[in-house]
Amino acid sequence: MKSELKDLIGLGVAGNFTGHLEQAGEAGDFVHVKAAQDAPKGVFPFYLPGGGAHFLHHFPLDSQRIQLADESERVQPEPELGLLCSLAYDAGGVSRIAPLAFGAYNDCSIRRPGARKISEKKNWGAATKGLSGTLLPIDRFASGGVLDRFRIGCWLERAGDLHEYGVDSPLNGYSYFHDQLLDWLVDRLRQQRDDGPLEDISALIEQSGRPARALISVGATRYTAFGESTFLEPGDVAHVVLYDAGLHAVDVLKRGLLTGALQGPGLSVLSQRAARGL
Repeated sequence: MKSELKDLIGLGVAGNFTGHLEQAGEAGDFVHVKAAQDAPKGVFPFYLPGGGAHFLHHFPLDSQRIQLADESERVQPEPELGLLCSLAYDAGGVSRIAPLAFGAYNDCSIRRPGARKISEKKNWGAATKGLSGTLLPIDRFASGGVLDRFRIGCWLERAGDLHEYGVDSPLNGYSYFHDQLLDWLVDRLRQQRDDGPLEDISALIEQSGRPARALISVGATRYTAFGESTFLEPGDVAHVVLYDAGLHAVDVLKRGLLTGALQGPGLSVLSQRAARGL
């Protein structure tokens, strides 16, 4: 995965699913950030290409493992839609974002009260983020397209038991989606400046040499009561599944996760085992 994706820039959308920031204890971080009602709060970086000593230059994506932080830090999976996109530029910066493929994504995060920037909770080394090895093609990123058939589920497997971790949700249940999301993203990638928990994204893109591709995580869904109060432990397996609801029933998905036999069309599955010191 690293050789195929290390040239892209990794970006995430904050606050694009109603209720998630409150559950994650992060709503207060955005009190002074100006945003339209029901709009996402901003964009954060989780990976910058090109190498270097900065923590965001560590390639964090893995399809099988999650590296836990030290024992003093609480780590939670965040089930999301990941979009592999191409980027076009003009003199002012990013001018167009074209989604090419999509897959199950885990925006695994440290719950670190008092962190200065969102990015400080997002990348603490290799295997601290998750992307399914199965990316699915996008016919069109618009109403009526393939993504409208998909839902996102998240389960935590602990000691042989499967617990619902995220609220099963339709992909088109995001606050901003389709053209509205793309237009908002282009504006933010051109105009967002250093503001509270947010960073000057256009400057980071320029410093990264105007990457041709981006992995954009669209936003985390809400947690169940179990997910909101449960943090990863060594040996846990975090499962994020994007599934075509017309082809797959949840009970069948759960059985497939426990047996390791979940496969077939209309699926993007990410299963990561948690450990320390990978």
